Amino acid sequence: FLDSSSLAQLENLCKQLYETTDTTTRLQAEKALVEFTNSPDCLSKCQLLLERGSSSYSQLLAATCLTKLVSRTNNPLPLEQRIDIRNYVLNYLATRPKLATFVTQALIQLYARITKLGWFDCQKDDYVFRNAITDVTRFLQDSVEYCIIGVTILSQLTNEINQADTTHPLTKHRKIASSFRDSSLFDIFTLSCNLLKQASGKNLNLNDESQHGLLMQLLKLTHNCLNFDFIGTSTDESSDDLCTVQIPTSWRSAFLDSSTLQLFFDLYHSIPPSFSPLVLSCLVQIASVRRSLFNNAERAKFLSHLVDGVKRILENPQSLSDPNNYHEFCRLLARLKSNYQLGELVKVENYPEVIRLIANFTVTSLQHWEFAPNSVHYLLSLWQRLAASVPYVKATEPHMLETYTPEVTKAYITSRLESVHIILSRDGLEDPLEDTGLVQQQLDQLSTIGRCEYEKTCALLVQLFDQSAQSYQELLQSASASPMDIAVQEGRLTWLVYIIGAVIGGRVSFASTDEQDAMDGELVCRQKQYWDMVFLICIFCLLSLPQTHHQLYRRLSEVLGLNDETMVLSVFIGKIITNLKYWGRCEPITSKTLQLLNDLSIGYPFLSWLLGETGTMSEHFSFLGINNQSNLTDMRCRTTFYTALGRLLMVDLGEDEDQYEQFMLPLTAAFEAVAQMFSTNSFNEQEAKRTLVGLVRDLRGIAFAFNAKTSFMMLFEWIYPSYMPILQRAIELWYHDPACTTPVLKLMAELVHNRSQRLQFDVSSPNGILLFRETSKMITMYGNRILTLGEVPKDQVYALKLKGISICFSMLKAALSGSYVNFGVFRLYGDDALDNALQTFIKLLLSIPHSDLLDYPKLSQSYYSLLEVLTQDHMNFIASLEPHVIMYILSSISEGLTALDTMVCTGCCSCLDHIVTYLFKQLSRSTKKRTTPLTQESDRFLHIMQQHPEMIQQMLSTVLNIIIFEDCRNQWSMSRPLLGLILLNEKYFSDLRNSIVNSQPPEKQQAMHLCFENLMEGIERNLLTKNRDRFTQNLSAFRREVNDSMKNSTYGVNSNDMMS
Repeated sequence: FLDSSSLAQLENLCKQLYETTDTTTRLQAEKALVEFTNSPDCLSKCQLLLERGSSSYSQLLAATCLTKLVSRTNNPLPLEQRIDIRNYVLNYLATRPKLATFVTQALIQLYARITKLGWFDCQKDDYVFRNAITDVTRFLQDSVEYCIIGVTILSQLTNEINQADTTHPLTKHRKIASSFRDSSLFDIFTLSCNLLKQASGKNLNLNDESQHGLLMQLLKLTHNCLNFDFIGTSTDESSDDLCTVQIPTSWRSAFLDSSTLQLFFDLYHSIPPSFSPLVLSCLVQIASVRRSLFNNAERAKFLSHLVDGVKRILENPQSLSDPNNYHEFCRLLARLKSNYQLGELVKVENYPEVIRLIANFTVTSLQHWEFAPNSVHYLLSLWQRLAASVPYVKATEPHMLETYTPEVTKAYITSRLESVHIILSRDGLEDPLEDTGLVQQQLDQLSTIGRCEYEKTCALLVQLFDQSAQSYQELLQSASASPMDIAVQEGRLTWLVYIIGAVIGGRVSFASTDEQDAMDGELVCRQKQYWDMVFLICIFCLLSLPQTHHQLYRRLSEVLGLNDETMVLSVFIGKIITNLKYWGRCEPITSKTLQLLNDLSIGYPFLSWLLGETGTMSEHFSFLGINNQSNLTDMRCRTTFYTALGRLLMVDLGEDEDQYEQFMLPLTAAFEAVAQMFSTNSFNEQEAKRTLVGLVRDLRGIAFAFNAKTSFMMLFEWIYPSYMPILQRAIELWYHDPACTTPVLKLMAELVHNRSQRLQFDVSSPNGILLFRETSKMITMYGNRILTLGEVPKDQVYALKLKGISICFSMLKAALSGSYVNFGVFRLYGDDALDNALQTFIKLLLSIPHSDLLDYPKLSQSYYSLLEVLTQDHMNFIASLEPHVIMYILSSISEGLTALDTMVCTGCCSCLDHIVTYLFKQLSRSTKKRTTPLTQESDRFLHIMQQHPEMIQQMLSTVLNIIIFEDCRNQWSMSRPLLGLILLNEKYFSDLRNSIVNSQPPEKQQAMHLCFENLMEGIERNLLTKNRDRFTQNLSAFRREVNDSMKNSTYGVNSNDMMS
């Protein structure tokens, strides 16, 4: 019972939580309210709060607490209680129209959550939570205030069902969303459109705040319906320009009716600009409906209406001065080409006028570059797709792109050049050149647009480059030139170099002509004195071109004296050395230069002469950390540098140990210096760290490059045993400093990686075993010490702890799967190296919460790939673990089965298959009369699994769920453990099958039963390869038959096993 004093105290706590600026008071209030939400009688207290609370904050607390209660997966509320809460919320909203907006929103959220989670709940054969439209009818028939509440309920419900949450399985979400789509969504969409038609038919008084709010909510509802994830693809904004709206076939009538499309264009012109973005968002979705919804004639008619609407907006562009309107309209224009072909567009009656208007709009937009810069992407995307389609158009109607693409290209180039002076002369303006990602994206698009009518593009660029280069030269020679004028010309030349490089890089080899080659050569050779610029241009165009492009090389020879590929490459090398020598402190330049060097070392092995050149100059390369001036984290570039040098060394190395030792002399000296420091009691720790980190980064680059046995053995014999203790000592000393440990651990992980079978030791060599001993020692030392760190803040846990653990997992996986160690030898001779490594793995694993395993992608990939090796080759070790460890591992596999990362999911399937196969074999042996009893580990493992059958049963349910109801991208991997799961749980599988069959409509049950019969047809009770392959084939047919059977069916499952 909640007395008046307790009520007042609760309301005061709510006020402190939401209003106070004092952090301590807020934290105390939050702690007290958390205790309230976790109390056993929270439900009844929340109802009393809603009934008697006078504060909006207390009503908000009650609503959010109730939402939390109905959402919990353990100990869920009974069905009757949830029905009562749903009815209470509806009555509460109906009798209190003047609630605070945030309270109304919280209560509507509560209603939506109850409805979604109870979608398949039945009471007397009635789905009690599927009457949303009936529930809101009384609101829609009342005043505008109540109508807003009704529309908001439907909008929030649609949004809630469309969004997956992490607390419930994805399979359950997709089943609910599919059923809602098939049973209710079209009715809600139709209702929304009808209400919009009624609103637009009346003279809306948009000065009336309530009518203003109703229109806004109706548009949000319509947009939520059109934005629904109809087929479970979970699209996001990153794939915006490729999005197709998969409208169900049953919605055809709404889109064949031109009044639906016309409604939104009419709304756009009749309502204030503040509403228009939502209208345009709806139009974007409508323009993106899948092509297969229409036949050719219907699509042409629909496109004609769409283009007419766009034309009308372009002829009356006043509302586009609003940035949100402008952005959505640019998206709409982009959808014209992403969803329709150029051959279809040119057949539209008003196409010539529309393409002219779009071109003018694009030119104007590009000239006003500071207005909504993020929207330009969509306009360039439209023109890029149009230009790319020109060679494939078969229609006889003129596309007129030869007229308008040069205008767009010119507008982009000139506007970027003009922007330089404006940015330099005004404070606060963002320089587009500083956003390299955006510039690169736009230039990629421009490269295609500029290739259409290429001679016009080249002429423009040549003219502008010559003008800017001449002006720049004159300014440099003038004593009175102002720094501003010089900066402007440098900015213009920078843009021109980027653009020239992009348009040359946009060439398509099979479509390039001699004339275009000559024009490319002309662009490259504009000014031979601007070597930095020419170098950048060359990077874009020459690396991928064979010497068959005679016209291009002829022009290079005439102007620059570069007669062939080798001479061009010498330009690159000179620039690389210059950059590394003089720009070593500039990380962006250094990293890109080294990436180019790395690419050259792969594609041009005859550049091995560069090795001596860079070796001579490297003492001047500041990025290598000379003069002890760099931070530990500033030396990442060294790995890339030494990877390139390592590749170049391998070209002529062969078995020449003298050449190898000569190359390694600086690294040998560095190792000896660190060893000397470690041998003394006191040494300069920072100097030792810097030297060691730089050294191991260098060595990792070399180890990565040495992928042949001969060269890698030279490296191995150089580092072991002489220098391995130094690495171990570094881990021992600086385990708490990831700037030191991460490079060392990564080097060790690279050394044990049997890439290209480079770790092939002679039959008389113990080096494989010795290498694993060192690996085990490092993992054990790091693991035991990193666990002493204690509590680590959440925002630092990955950097300080999990990253190192992840590398250890990768290291152990590489060693265990390298096939250069016989691991049975360790136990045979009493060597504890293997046991130490595996036990450290378990300790590290148990220190990681389940959620972290999947939250950090690198950690999850390294863990599951290691677990796959352990379950395949070391199942006896897994079987010997304590019950709680085994359950932890099985839980992690169960969670990984539903991971979004396909690699993780596939790895979990493999792990599960190995475990299930092991279990099945042990069970089979235990039932046979054999002289050899089961090992102690096997017997314990069987006992544990028999005590906890629910874990294996849950995974059987999950795998079956994914195969039947989801877009299963790794069906073969899923099929492998499924047979074993079924054979281990035959009764459970039978119950599961009956539950699925009985949940189908009566007319579908026989077909579903037959699907399951066919699945097990011809399957024997064993896990032999032949039997598994037969089951995999049956499963493919089963999945097709089930999907066909469930089409046009509102599928529902009452079984809790299938739902959670």
